[in-house]
Amino acid sequence: MSLKPLTDAERASAREKAGMARLVRADIKARLKTGSLSVAEVIENPGGDDAVGRLKVLDLLKALPRVGDVRAAFIMTEVGIAATRRVRGLGVHQRKALVEYLEQQSGPSNE
Repeated sequence: MSLKPLTDAERASAREKAGMARLVRADIKARLKTGSLSVAEVIENPGGDDAVGRLKVLDLLKALPRVGDVRAAFIMTEVGIAATRRVRGLGVHQRKALVEYLEQQSGPSNE
C-alpha cells in the first residue's frame, strides 16, 4: 500500500505536530523526574492527549528517579506489561497493577 505524497504545507504541519508531541512527552518525563507528577496522573490522561497516549510505558518508568533500563524492564515483567506497550494500550487491570506496584515500592521505607 502506497501513501499519497504530501504537499509542502502538509509536511510542515506534520513536522510541527510531531515536534509539539515530543515537547509534551519531554515535559512529562521531566516532571516525573522531579516528582511534581505521578505515574498515576500520567496514566489517567484526563485530557486524552494523544502525545501522552503514544508514550511508551518503558520510557515512562525510566523517567522516574532511580529507575533505569534494568529496573524498568523488571517492573514491566512483574506487572505483566509487554515491553512495547504504550500508555494508551494499557488495560484497566494493567493500569491498576502498575500504580499499586509503584506505590508499594515507594511506600514508607526511606532508605
